[in-house]
Amino acid sequence: MANNFQKKLGERIKNLRNTIGLSQENLAKKFGISRVSLSQIENGDRKISAEEIAKLAKIFDTPSDILLDIEKDIKVVLEKREEKTVKAKSAMRINVPQKNLDKFKEVLLYILDKVGSKSNIGQVVIYKLLYFIDFNFYEKYEEQLIGATYIKNHYGPTPKEFIAIIEDMKGKDLVKVQDEYFQYPRTKYLPKRKPDLTKLKDARELKMIDEVLEKLSDMNAKQISDYSHGDVPWLTTEDGEIIDYESVFYRTPLYSVRSYSEEDVQ
Repeated sequence: MANNFQKKLGERIKNLRNTIGLSQENLAKKFGISRVSLSQIENGDRKISAEEIAKLAKIFDTPSDILLDIEKDIKVVLEKREEKTVKAKSAMRINVPQKNLDKFKEVLLYILDKVGSKSNIGQVVIYKLLYFIDFNFYEKYEEQLIGATYIKNHYGPTPKEFIAIIEDMKGKDLVKVQDEYFQYPRTKYLPKRKPDLTKLKDARELKMIDEVLEKLSDMNAKQISDYSHGDVPWLTTEDGEIIDYESVFYRTPLYSVRSYSEEDVQ
């Protein structure tokens, strides 16, 4: 039976893997173990040796002692092309690489350009649109689109990198507006430029974004939050924890965007 530390360490490894956009299969290959063994580690059912910790720390680009300090929170760091990233010694750092940062910005600007002028589109709705774009794409193609890190909170999935990225974009790429919607305070964002769609990898990404916007962008904050609460990734995550991308493969038909063959479900 897994002890508490072993279980928490497994959860941390899973969270770090999701944050840098690796599937279980890809991390297992880098790690040199089977996907089953990695799944056992992430579930806290298999002990991990000091040698394996050192190898994981190298993959995640973070010191071993920080990796093992399961009480430390994850700090989001936006990398810049002209800056050199300095490793933290007292807190866990997760770098958002420049290419991921660029894509996040352009997807956000695309959303704002397409539906941002709607009266119902505030920060809460944007959070959920980003979540369904990311998780639907991962379920359908087993690849990351934005690959943001989503936390389970009371109002639904929240992208952990969002506030830091917004601060980086304010004034240059968008304007932040505080107003009210039916007497409730609301945060809206207005784009200052058109999105650069060359940052998207292929036509599948744009198609997925459009499908999510068409289906969900008319919902208000309460409607889309309630809708997100029925999705398996939300339902299977503890409050305040990072939502696991792998859980999309257990979605119910109402939320699933993938046609599973008999071979897939065996």
